[in-house]
Amino acid sequence: MKILVAEDDSVSRVILKVKLKNMGYDVIVTEDGEEAWEEFHAEKPQLVITDWMMPNVDGLELCRRIRTLTQERYIYIVILTGVEGKKAYLEGIEAGADDFLHKPVDMDELTARLHVASRIITLRTEMRQLEGLLPICSYCKKIRDENDSWMPIEGYISTRTEAKFSHGACPSCIEKYVTPELEEMKRKRMTR
Repeated sequence: MKILVAEDDSVSRVILKVKLKNMGYDVIVTEDGEEAWEEFHAEKPQLVITDWMMPNVDGLELCRRIRTLTQERYIYIVILTGVEGKKAYLEGIEAGADDFLHKPVDMDELTARLHVASRIITLRTEMRQLEGLLPICSYCKKIRDENDSWMPIEGYISTRTEAKFSHGACPSCIEKYVTPELEEMKRKRMTR
């Protein structure tokens, strides 16, 4: 798994990098939120560990920016902080954080939190794959919905999206269905 670390304290940054690499993670390390934001786009990590208080862009703003993006996969975010109290915790959750660790970071606690993060990322990935599966009849092309009812694909999609349908025929179906039907009609008219 690829982890992006945003930490402005050089000692903490090195300790995190070494620990995470020793755990087998692919680690990208940055010195502040702005650099982390750039690396986030370039490297596409699955997990972000960010210090709350950093120059330029702080950890909360980095969280907010990540959460505004439409991601094809879930990004798990852990905030490192020396800030205590329920208000700070709620502020971090509202910004988009999934978890918090207090500084100085206890490495055993970090290891446990990363196991949980990995499990959540894996489950979210599996869920997204399952959501993408549609049970469809191979004969009539109707789709089974969550109530075990079968409905035409157009009805299924139009009740769940803003899609509108117009009907036509693709070139191969015109050749296979429409052209023979037109030829048959012509032949019948000529024999009258």
